[in-house]
Amino acid sequence: MSEQQGLKSDKAAAAVRGYVTHFKWSEHSTGLAFILLFILAAIVGWPNFLQIRNLTNILRQQSYTGIIALGMTLVIISGGIDLSVGSMMAFVGGVTIYLLNTFPGDSLLGVIAAFLFGLIFGTFTGFVNGLMVTRGRIAPFIATLGTMSIFRSLIQYFSGAANIVSKNTIYPLVGSGVFLGIPVPVWVFLILAISLHVVLNNTRFGRYVCAVGANEQVARYSAINVRFIKLIPYAITGFTVGVTALLWSTRINCIQSSGDGTGYELEAIAAVVIGGTSMSGGKGSIIGTVMGAVMLGMINNMLVLGGVSSFLQQAARGLVIIAAVLLQYNSNNK
Repeated sequence: MSEQQGLKSDKAAAAVRGYVTHFKWSEHSTGLAFILLFILAAIVGWPNFLQIRNLTNILRQQSYTGIIALGMTLVIISGGIDLSVGSMMAFVGGVTIYLLNTFPGDSLLGVIAAFLFGLIFGTFTGFVNGLMVTRGRIAPFIATLGTMSIFRSLIQYFSGAANIVSKNTIYPLVGSGVFLGIPVPVWVFLILAISLHVVLNNTRFGRYVCAVGANEQVARYSAINVRFIKLIPYAITGFTVGVTALLWSTRINCIQSSGDGTGYELEAIAAVVIGGTSMSGGKGSIIGTVMGAVMLGMINNMLVLGGVSSFLQQAARGLVIIAAVLLQYNSNNK
């Protein structure tokens, strides 16, 4: 190895070490914010906030966008963004129900086939986004903004802008299920979070994602396949979108082609940012994203219990997102 190549490899290693340092800081600071917000919500919403049913509802509500946010974390760490996840969710969920309805009656085989199809199809749509960014060299913002419109238009066209309802009575049992007193979507959220946390922090792929997001050119000089490393997070996000599409459609037994998934992209990005992931890439935390998603749920719940107008709730969430970005900026420039 030449001296120049050695220096470039050292720079890549330094970028990864910088990620690890920020990971510890962001995780601890997000945890502190989580505890303080929980105490504030408990005071404002006393005594209703601390009821088990209320806390369980917060976790269930946030699990849908939280699952998507897990994949979004990897995309943002790698230096990208995905604005299509909300429309993708409606598209994948709607097409999956169409497939399910081709099976006669309450076919268990149809439910199994629908679940496998939803996961594969979701991964494929995310893969398409990744190809446009990596092979087509289209800016992630533009590419996913385009597919956001495409996915929503397609599902509205095929459904006539109507609800796509499942005819299978077994299908809705999954999304409404409870295991050990905790809703199934929450269990899925936790399992995926643990899995992706391990992938990000304990695998070569995770280190490469951080290196590419921190400095793509240095990563390329270090013999990292940058295109591949940038492509996979989009496919993983598509998979998480497929999971959410299945969980949501099984909960309500249908997909609303015009409304379902609207705003999910902003909710997922907000959870990632509040969780400490840098929007400039290279630094982030799955655990932080989980806390960020739950914090958004606590904020919504606190505002409702506090009697705040629904018209002001979005403004409050927007202020929280801006504050999180400002804190990131200030910490990175010290």
